Amino acid sequence: MTTIAQACADVLRESDPLTKVRRARAVARAWRRGTLAHEFDTAMPDAPGRPARPELLPPNRMPKRGRGGSEKGRIALLHALAHIEFAAIDLAFDAAGRFGAQFPRTFVDDWISVGADEAMHFAVLHRRLRTLGSGYGELPAHAGLWEAAEETAHDAMARLAVVPMVLEARGLDVTPETVARFKAGGDEASARILHRIYTDEIRHVGFGAKWFGYLAAGQDIDPAEQWRMLVRRHFRGVVKPPFNDSARATAGLTRDFYAPLADMEPEQAQADRL
Repeated sequence: MTTIAQACADVLRESDPLTKVRRARAVARAWRRGTLAHEFDTAMPDAPGRPARPELLPPNRMPKRGRGGSEKGRIALLHALAHIEFAAIDLAFDAAGRFGAQFPRTFVDDWISVGADEAMHFAVLHRRLRTLGSGYGELPAHAGLWEAAEETAHDAMARLAVVPMVLEARGLDVTPETVARFKAGGDEASARILHRIYTDEIRHVGFGAKWFGYLAAGQDIDPAEQWRMLVRRHFRGVVKPPFNDSARATAGLTRDFYAPLADMEPEQAQADRL
């Protein structure tokens, strides 16, 4: 029997986007059916497989994509979101394969289901881009999305703090406005896709908050205070408003976690990381 760690590593090493999607879905089905052993006998790769395209650029070299008012702008935004979802497949399977031995079996249940969701999200965004005359890889993309995984590869608690509870939570803040802009531009099909992704991401942030709380309880530490410490140490950006407090609270990420960081001056946040 193949182990869950071997299966996760196989997903991570795959570089072709559509093959990665198929492999992610196959692993999720095999896990649900009980045909993968709950064993962690394989190390996760240091970096996932990546296709030759899109060209990956540092953030300061990324072209401005506007706010999605034109079809060109909507294509650029959909491409950026597709790239995020493609990276999110790897982040989910890496979490399951790298940290699963530290948790109950249901941790793997949760993150394998997240990986399957992210694969579906990428597939529908890629299909939508094709309908609009483009496709994943046609535009440059952000080179730094795997940095959060590298920064937190040694620490499950740090990974949960940064990836679902900062990066995915930010999607909860900005997606409703993006959906509204797409609707205003007459692109109802894209708006429906983004709304579906938004509802799934609430659940993903909820998994992060749940398992972060599990670790905090096991160490008898204050989860909100520990979360802020880890974010200051491992997240290179700034936690800033506006916040979708309602969606965050639904996911279990309440204001006592992030509001104190949002009130912090950027200079102080940088000093805390030193």
